[in-house]
Amino acid sequence: MTSARDFRIAVGERVGHVSACLVNPADAKAVLVLAHGAGAGMRHRFMEGVAGRLAERRIATLRYQFPYTEAGRRRPDPPGVLRATVRSAVSAAEGVLPGVPLFAGGKSMGGRMTSQTASGAGLPSVRGLVFFGFPLHPAGRPSIERAEHLSGVPVPMLFLQGTRDSLSELELLRPVCRSLGSSVHLHVIEGADHSFHMLKRSGRTEDDVLDELTEVTAMWLGGAQSGSGPD
Repeated sequence: MTSARDFRIAVGERVGHVSACLVNPADAKAVLVLAHGAGAGMRHRFMEGVAGRLAERRIATLRYQFPYTEAGRRRPDPPGVLRATVRSAVSAAEGVLPGVPLFAGGKSMGGRMTSQTASGAGLPSVRGLVFFGFPLHPAGRPSIERAEHLSGVPVPMLFLQGTRDSLSELELLRPVCRSLGSSVHLHVIEGADHSFHMLKRSGRTEDDVLDELTEVTAMWLGGAQSGSGPD
């Protein structure tokens, strides 16, 4: 049986509180603190789909809003505020699910802010990071500058990327992942774009892709806990 609970997370005096949602299967074997992307909040269809499917695989999720989304603004907060929110969400997960192995990550910008926060052991309780479409560079401006901080992340990482992702050219991301060592795994979704949408001619639905994303994630989380790595 899975429960869902909405609550509030305190970020700081200048920021206030943000909304969060815990989706918790009764026999959770891990919890993933999941941040949303720049253009959509925690209630987005993709975020809810990931949370629901992970619960079926005994993975709890804690989704949360960044302050700008909570306030109904479109422009993301400064990086310092975003990182403070990540830290607050991870701390909240520790409080509501004590003793459950803790992982963190997110969709696009949310994943990048989580990795920036974790770099240099900034999230000591987190055992690994999961990126649903890591935004390696702006669209049409390929580079690897956004990956420079990843060498300072002390835990295993899982990159889930589509072959049509305009914010992460695989010719650039693959060598970045290789340079980070054997604890980093890249899983490629053939034909998916940055939002994991598929072309109709692919014959695959978005539900098919969500199933693949969450199955790979659940298997990787199990391997990261045991130290055996992904299959």
